[in-house]
Amino acid sequence: MNRLTSLLLTLLITSTITSGCAPQDSMSNYFAIDTNHGRMVVIIYDETPGHRDNFSKLADEEFYNGTTFHRVIQGFMIQGGDPNSKDDDPYNDGMGDPGYTLEAEIKPELINRRGALVSARQGDQVNPERRSSGSQFYVVQGGQPLTEAMLDQSEQQISQALGSSFAYTDAQRNTYTTVGGAPWLDMQYTVFGELVEGFEVLDAIALAPTPGTTGQGDPRLRDMPLEKIEMTVTRLTDYTPSN
Repeated sequence: MNRLTSLLLTLLITSTITSGCAPQDSMSNYFAIDTNHGRMVVIIYDETPGHRDNFSKLADEEFYNGTTFHRVIQGFMIQGGDPNSKDDDPYNDGMGDPGYTLEAEIKPELINRRGALVSARQGDQVNPERRSSGSQFYVVQGGQPLTEAMLDQSEQQISQALGSSFAYTDAQRNTYTTVGGAPWLDMQYTVFGELVEGFEVLDAIALAPTPGTTGQGDPRLRDMPLEKIEMTVTRLTDYTPSN
């Protein structure tokens, strides 16, 4: 066997071994969230590796399949991912998890813009480290585009809470004044991804009738859709964004 043939064979073997053992960070970060209202597609950020790996693991294990969006608030957000929502007791929805929480990965560059994918969590009183739920998340719907004055106020509130100066970048301000979001939640919750497709589905779920919007049903379930909105979450291995 001459040197060229030997080299080509070595490269072929190496390539085969490498492609058969792809590391986690080479896998797709795109996931489909399918509901009876249609499909949303999200991308999970590499900037939040703990949340990326956790969401990926749960999705690949089909943990989310059959859970619901148990809390929807028009103009604000939709929340889901609670394993308790798989049972027939609506009163325990929002209180479940996989048995663990996640260390916060809160970053100033990741904001609660329209379409942001964010970890839910317990309040500061019982969770001062702002650790994330192991599975529950919300997607920001947002209402109308925000004004500069609203963002100024948000900056002041965040700076006061942090005990240090906080300011949005020009790009972040442009995002909020163009597409909207929930800036009052910035620097409080871990933003770990965003919606890239299916904003009309997000809006449809946020508009789902609830006891709070219709006066029907149990007022204790104020923000729970009257009709169950179940989800199936799957990794998209061959997804290409349309824009």
